[in-house]
Amino acid sequence: MTEHVEKQEVEATETMMDAMNSVQEVNIGDIVKGEILKIQDNKQAIVGIIGGGVEGVIPFNELSASPFENVTDIVNVGDVVDLVVIKPIMDKENGSFLLSKRRIDAKKVWEDIQKDFENGTIIEAPVTDAVKGGLVVDAGVRGFVPASMVDAHFVDDFSVYKGQTLRFKIVEIEPSENRLILSHKAVVEAEKEVAKKEVLAKLVEGDTVTGTVARLTNFGAFIDLGGVDGLVHISQISYDHVKNPADVLTVGDSVEVKILSIDTETGRISLSIKDTQPGPWDNIEERAAIGMTLTGTVKRLTSFGAFVEVYPGVEGLVHISQISHNHIATPHEVLHEGDEIQVKVLDVNPDDQRLSLSIKALQEKPAGLKEKEEIVEYELPEEDTGFTLGDILGEQLSDMTTEDDQ
Repeated sequence: MTEHVEKQEVEATETMMDAMNSVQEVNIGDIVKGEILKIQDNKQAIVGIIGGGVEGVIPFNELSASPFENVTDIVNVGDVVDLVVIKPIMDKENGSFLLSKRRIDAKKVWEDIQKDFENGTIIEAPVTDAVKGGLVVDAGVRGFVPASMVDAHFVDDFSVYKGQTLRFKIVEIEPSENRLILSHKAVVEAEKEVAKKEVLAKLVEGDTVTGTVARLTNFGAFIDLGGVDGLVHISQISYDHVKNPADVLTVGDSVEVKILSIDTETGRISLSIKDTQPGPWDNIEERAAIGMTLTGTVKRLTSFGAFVEVYPGVEGLVHISQISHNHIATPHEVLHEGDEIQVKVLDVNPDDQRLSLSIKALQEKPAGLKEKEEIVEYELPEEDTGFTLGDILGEQLSDMTTEDDQ
């Protein structure tokens, strides 16, 4: 009997020693596992530290770094979670240690973000706030997007991004300072570059495609061709003279454009709108038939005549000999640039894009006027007008031949 009692006492002592030995010492900074025992008034969670033989408390603000309303949104009774010991509690009524789930979660998040940063991985995260300097992002930890890194274009109001989940490139990371700098602009630019290469590979010089007016400048219009922009220079917008692209185009317009050239190295694409439209010289023999009277505008004056625009993009030459029945030394004596005048079509050559016009053919010859024979010196035009020396002198020579015959 005595031996049996002694044996029980020895076993009880050993059990107590085993229990004491199994209890681990808990220190500040230790990572421990804890079971949620109770939730108090939605303010904190009471935890039993597994293997520690003591209880601890997780305050509301140490449950999670992400916004939440109820403790049960994060933990529930019976859950076993990883925690970090912050400090001992002097008032041990609700536990011996102050614990944090938020900090242990943040540590894991920082480790994952560090790996993403090293691998160049693009992350997704919601924008929680828009501030003066940029965007605040919840990436498991607080991330910040500076204003210059928000988007590829100028942004005036950052509030439009609040609540959106965007993709970001990790630009800078410093866990010890809780510093995480992100860029959405880098992601957008990279995506645009990929799309640009895909679109460029499909475009062919000489093709006519549909695009959308993306931007207007004083020198032309940028057309979005579905991921890549091409430029329509102001001279390629219309056969009519265009002073400002905004006078004839509006951002958002759908337009047909012809691809003039593609520079694959620089990504520059030159486009033309006017090349998709009927040419000014199309059907000119019908619109400016020989003998027709047209209204035109004096565009340029030279020593040998006047160039008159009778249709947008269509100019004809009124030779000095066809300006007036009276002798004039230069066209400037009777004409001025910008004058609106009536002209008669003497000859039309659509292949060479030439029109010969006359003003005096529409005027009555003054009574008793006798034309004098004289040799006039003409200077050749410095630019390519489409008229030859024979065209320029032709009418004068014709007049002189007629007088010789008479």
